[in-house]
Amino acid sequence: MALSRRAFVRTLGVGGAGAISGALVAFRGREALAGIPVDPSGPPSLPVDPNQIRLDSNENPYGPGPVALDAIRAAFGEASRYPDAPSVDLAAAIAQSHGVADDHVVAGSGSGEVLRMAAFAFTSASRPLVAGAPTFEDPLRHAVVAGASVRAVPVDRELKLNLEGMAREADGAGLVFLCNPNNPTATVHSARAVADFVRMVNKTSPGTVIVVDEAYHHYVEDPSYATALPLALENPRVLVCRTFSKIYGMAGLRIGYAVGRPETLRELRRHRLPNSINVLGAAAAIAALDRKDHLTRHRQLNHDVREMTRRALESMGFKVGRSEANFIMADVRRDSKQFQDDCRKLGVLVGRPFPPLMTHARISIGTESEMQRAIEVFRKVLG
Repeated sequence: MALSRRAFVRTLGVGGAGAISGALVAFRGREALAGIPVDPSGPPSLPVDPNQIRLDSNENPYGPGPVALDAIRAAFGEASRYPDAPSVDLAAAIAQSHGVADDHVVAGSGSGEVLRMAAFAFTSASRPLVAGAPTFEDPLRHAVVAGASVRAVPVDRELKLNLEGMAREADGAGLVFLCNPNNPTATVHSARAVADFVRMVNKTSPGTVIVVDEAYHHYVEDPSYATALPLALENPRVLVCRTFSKIYGMAGLRIGYAVGRPETLRELRRHRLPNSINVLGAAAAIAALDRKDHLTRHRQLNHDVREMTRRALESMGFKVGRSEANFIMADVRRDSKQFQDDCRKLGVLVGRPFPPLMTHARISIGTESEMQRAIEVFRKVLG
């Protein structure tokens, strides 16, 4: 699938900052309602039906582990207090886990706040954002709010980020967003490819900062992959972003963080919301941080059910790209919005459309029983 930047922009119907912001809201659905300025007289948030199978937001269906839940219960007594000490303790625990000093970590309300900080710190009307297309949209919409333009580089035929194209577009950019593994395509780049990409951007545009979003880091099985943390610790133009929303099962608790050089993180802290860490989330994250038993178990659960789902869709004749995350990207060979609507009518929520991949559906991986029920719905919808 050869996709030009012009075709991508034409697909979105972009005519300016307001247009791209509106397009993102229109395409994202439920996830778009969180944190996006919207007209208060507009439609309310989508109601949650407990009978629906929710495969639309890349959540961990099993939730936090027992240790995290125990920590939440133990922290109830501090719920009336501001989270000053828990915020400090959380950053210190994360730093210790990664073997770095405390000033090499900034925590936030999910990775969403970290990406907002990065967009506000490093983009402006004169410093664009460079990103893949499609990719996780939060940095794009935050950059638009900051007055920046967005240079979107379409993914390649294998649905992988076009790193060479992104490096070329980085000249003069304030920020490059590299989601690895990439959401929504579930593809990943090797450690060597990422290191080469950083060198290319540093050479092309020495003042540009690169954020490597590793939200799905713990799910990766590709042996060529490795975290970009070593790059972030030695290079002041690189940041790594992580979250507790995925394999840790804490999407509703909103804990994320960035790791990088202290001089770079100082720029982020200028845009950090005060008291953005909640007491219960901090307690759960600290307790769960180094529980390798939880990570191993949930990685295997995800692998097994993801492969079951992939095999089922491929047996129906639909191509599913290789996934290194807790979701898959399937070419359903029809309008993905119609597929989404038809599945919702039968009680299964799947991901929103991701221009310009308008025949591809992103399907999050639920529990085995959820996916067995969802597969039957897919059979009906796909004929």
